[in-house]
Amino acid sequence: MELKDSVTRENLLRAFAGESQARNRYTFAAGLCCENKLQVLEKIFLYTAGQEKEHAEIFYNHLVKGGCDNITITANYPIDVTQQPLKLLELARQHELDEFGDVYPAFAEKAQEEGFTEIARHFKQIAQIEKVHADRFERFAKLLRENKLFVSDVETGWMCLNCGHVFTASKVPAKCPVCDHDQGFFIRFELSPYER
Repeated sequence: MELKDSVTRENLLRAFAGESQARNRYTFAAGLCCENKLQVLEKIFLYTAGQEKEHAEIFYNHLVKGGCDNITITANYPIDVTQQPLKLLELARQHELDEFGDVYPAFAEKAQEEGFTEIARHFKQIAQIEKVHADRFERFAKLLRENKLFVSDVETGWMCLNCGHVFTASKVPAKCPVCDHDQGFFIRFELSPYER
Protein backbone atom coordinates (compact mmCIF):
# COMPACT_ATOMS: atom_id res chain seq x y z
CA MET A 1 0.00 0.00 0.00
CA GLU A 2 1.24 3.50 -0.77
CA LEU A 3 1.03 6.18 1.90
CA LYS A 4 -1.14 8.42 -0.29
CA ASP A 5 -3.82 5.68 -0.33
CA SER A 6 -3.77 4.94 3.41
CA VAL A 7 -5.54 5.92 6.62
CA THR A 8 -2.05 6.50 8.05
CA ARG A 9 -1.71 9.48 5.71
CA GLU A 10 -4.74 11.10 7.38
CA ASN A 11 -3.46 10.19 10.84
CA LEU A 12 -0.11 11.80 10.04
CA LEU A 13 -1.87 15.02 9.08
CA ARG A 14 -3.99 14.86 12.25
CA ALA A 15 -0.81 14.39 14.27
CA PHE A 16 0.98 17.20 12.41
CA ALA A 17 -1.96 19.55 12.99
CA GLY A 18 -2.24 18.52 16.65
CA GLU A 19 1.46 19.06 17.33
CA SER A 20 1.38 22.40 15.50
CA GLN A 21 -1.59 23.51 17.57
CA ALA A 22 0.05 22.32 20.79
CA ARG A 23 3.12 24.37 19.93
CA ASN A 24 0.99 27.47 19.49
CA ARG A 25 -1.15 26.82 22.58
CA TYR A 26 2.03 26.45 24.65
CA THR A 27 3.50 29.59 23.15
CA PHE A 28 0.33 31.50 24.05
CA ALA A 29 0.40 29.98 27.57
CA ALA A 30 4.03 31.07 27.91
CA GLY A 31 3.07 34.66 27.14
CA LEU A 32 0.33 34.57 29.77
CA CYS A 33 2.76 33.13 32.36
CA CYS A 34 5.25 35.91 31.57
CA GLU A 35 2.51 38.53 32.07
CA ASN A 36 1.86 36.93 35.47
CA LYS A 37 5.57 37.12 36.41
CA LEU A 38 5.87 33.34 36.26
CA GLN A 39 8.81 33.28 33.88
CA VAL A 40 9.84 29.81 35.01
CA LEU A 41 6.49 28.51 33.70
CA GLU A 42 6.95 30.58 30.56
CA LYS A 43 10.22 28.73 29.96
CA ILE A 44 8.63 25.33 30.67
CA PHE A 45 5.89 26.00 28.12
CA LEU A 46 8.39 27.29 25.51
CA TYR A 47 10.73 24.34 26.10
CA THR A 48 7.85 21.94 25.50
CA ALA A 49 6.61 23.96 22.51
CA GLY A 50 10.00 23.49 20.86
CA GLN A 51 9.70 19.74 21.26
CA GLU A 52 6.18 19.79 19.82
CA LYS A 53 7.55 21.60 16.76
CA GLU A 54 10.01 18.75 16.26
CA HIS A 55 7.21 16.19 16.50
CA ALA A 56 5.21 18.12 13.91
CA GLU A 57 8.23 18.15 11.61
CA ILE A 58 8.69 14.38 11.90
CA PHE A 59 5.06 13.76 10.93
CA TYR A 60 5.22 16.36 8.15
CA ASN A 61 8.38 14.81 6.71
CA HIS A 62 6.64 11.43 6.47
CA LEU A 63 3.89 13.10 4.42
CA VAL A 64 6.40 14.80 2.14
CA LYS A 65 8.44 11.61 1.70
CA GLY A 66 5.22 9.72 0.89
CA GLY A 67 4.33 12.18 -1.88
CA CYS A 68 1.19 13.38 -0.13
CA ASP A 69 -0.26 16.73 -1.10
CA ASN A 70 -3.60 18.22 -0.05
CA ILE A 71 -5.43 16.07 2.48
CA THR A 72 -8.90 16.60 3.91
CA ILE A 73 -9.45 15.42 7.47
CA THR A 74 -11.99 15.75 10.23
CA ALA A 75 -10.61 16.03 13.75
CA ASN A 76 -11.21 17.63 17.11
CA TYR A 77 -8.56 19.92 18.63
CA PRO A 78 -8.68 21.58 22.05
CA ILE A 79 -9.05 25.27 22.75
CA ASP A 80 -7.82 26.19 26.22
CA VAL A 81 -10.20 28.97 27.25
CA THR A 82 -8.58 30.20 30.45
CA GLN A 83 -6.28 32.94 31.65
CA GLN A 84 -5.07 30.98 34.69
CA PRO A 85 -1.52 29.53 34.54
CA LEU A 86 -2.47 26.62 36.80
CA LYS A 87 -5.42 25.65 34.61
CA LEU A 88 -3.23 25.90 31.50
CA LEU A 89 -0.75 23.46 33.07
CA GLU A 90 -3.56 21.08 33.98
CA LEU A 91 -5.11 21.23 30.50
CA ALA A 92 -1.72 20.75 28.83
CA ARG A 93 -1.14 17.67 30.99
CA GLN A 94 -4.48 16.20 29.93
CA HIS A 95 -3.86 16.86 26.23
CA GLU A 96 -0.48 15.15 26.46
CA LEU A 97 -2.00 12.15 28.25
CA ASP A 98 -4.65 11.85 25.52
CA GLU A 99 -1.92 11.59 22.87
CA PHE A 100 0.08 9.18 25.00
CA GLY A 101 -2.76 6.89 26.03
CA ASP A 102 -5.23 6.92 23.14
CA VAL A 103 -4.38 8.87 20.01
CA TYR A 104 -0.84 7.85 19.10
CA PRO A 105 -1.14 4.19 20.11
CA ALA A 106 -4.18 3.90 17.79
CA PHE A 107 -2.29 5.68 15.00
CA ALA A 108 0.72 3.37 15.53
CA GLU A 109 -1.47 0.28 15.38
CA LYS A 110 -3.07 1.43 12.11
CA ALA A 111 0.31 2.32 10.59
CA GLN A 112 1.67 -1.11 11.52
CA GLU A 113 -1.43 -2.79 10.08
CA GLU A 114 -0.95 -0.87 6.81
CA GLY A 115 2.74 -1.79 6.62
CA PHE A 116 4.33 1.53 7.65
CA THR A 117 6.75 0.25 10.28
CA GLU A 118 8.86 3.41 10.58
CA ILE A 119 5.79 5.61 10.96
CA ALA A 120 4.36 3.23 13.57
CA ARG A 121 7.68 3.44 15.44
CA HIS A 122 7.56 7.23 15.42
CA PHE A 123 3.99 7.28 16.72
CA LYS A 124 5.01 4.94 19.56
CA GLN A 125 8.16 6.89 20.41
CA ILE A 126 6.46 10.27 20.34
CA ALA A 127 3.64 8.88 22.51
CA GLN A 128 6.27 8.12 25.17
CA ILE A 129 7.62 11.67 24.89
CA GLU A 130 4.11 13.03 25.38
CA LYS A 131 3.98 11.14 28.70
CA VAL A 132 7.19 12.94 29.73
CA HIS A 133 5.49 16.23 28.82
CA ALA A 134 2.42 15.31 30.88
CA ASP A 135 4.59 14.47 33.88
CA ARG A 136 6.48 17.76 33.50
CA PHE A 137 3.27 19.79 33.41
CA GLU A 138 1.90 17.91 36.43
CA ARG A 139 5.10 18.47 38.43
CA PHE A 140 4.85 22.23 37.97
CA ALA A 141 1.06 22.31 38.41
CA LYS A 142 1.48 20.52 41.74
CA LEU A 143 4.07 23.04 42.90
CA LEU A 144 1.78 25.91 41.89
CA ARG A 145 -1.31 24.33 43.50
CA GLU A 146 0.59 23.83 46.77
CA ASN A 147 2.11 27.34 46.67
CA LYS A 148 5.55 25.73 46.55
CA LEU A 149 6.79 27.00 43.21
CA PHE A 150 9.16 29.38 45.03
CA VAL A 151 9.08 27.88 48.53
CA SER A 152 10.32 24.56 49.92
CA ASP A 153 9.70 22.79 53.21
CA VAL A 154 13.45 22.25 53.51
CA GLU A 155 16.50 24.07 52.23
CA THR A 156 17.08 23.24 48.61
CA GLY A 157 19.05 24.56 45.66
CA TRP A 158 17.56 27.27 43.44
CA MET A 159 18.74 28.66 40.12
CA CYS A 160 17.93 31.95 38.43
CA LEU A 161 17.09 31.05 34.84
CA ASN A 162 18.17 34.50 33.72
CA CYS A 163 21.76 34.71 35.02
CA GLY A 164 22.43 31.22 36.41
CA HIS A 165 22.88 32.29 40.05
CA VAL A 166 22.60 29.20 42.29
CA PHE A 167 22.01 29.26 46.05
CA THR A 168 20.51 27.14 48.82
CA ALA A 169 17.50 28.31 50.86
CA SER A 170 13.94 27.34 51.74
CA LYS A 171 12.51 30.10 49.53
CA VAL A 172 13.62 32.42 46.79
CA PRO A 173 14.01 36.17 47.27
CA ALA A 174 11.67 38.65 45.59
CA LYS A 175 14.54 39.58 43.22
CA CYS A 176 17.68 37.77 42.14
CA PRO A 177 20.62 39.24 44.12
CA VAL A 178 22.83 39.06 41.01
CA CYS A 179 20.73 40.21 38.05
CA ASP A 180 17.76 41.78 39.87
CA HIS A 181 15.16 39.76 37.92
CA ASP A 182 11.85 38.81 39.57
CA GLN A 183 11.49 35.65 41.63
CA GLY A 184 9.50 34.25 38.69
CA PHE A 185 12.83 33.35 37.07
CA PHE A 186 13.81 30.88 39.82
CA ILE A 187 13.56 27.12 39.49
CA ARG A 188 14.47 24.37 41.90
CA PHE A 189 17.99 23.39 40.95
CA GLU A 190 17.08 19.72 40.53
CA LEU A 191 14.43 20.73 37.96
CA SER A 192 16.63 23.16 36.06
CA PRO A 193 17.56 22.27 32.51
CA TYR A 194 20.82 20.43 31.95
CA GLU A 195 21.82 20.36 35.64
CA ARG A 196 20.68 16.91 36.76
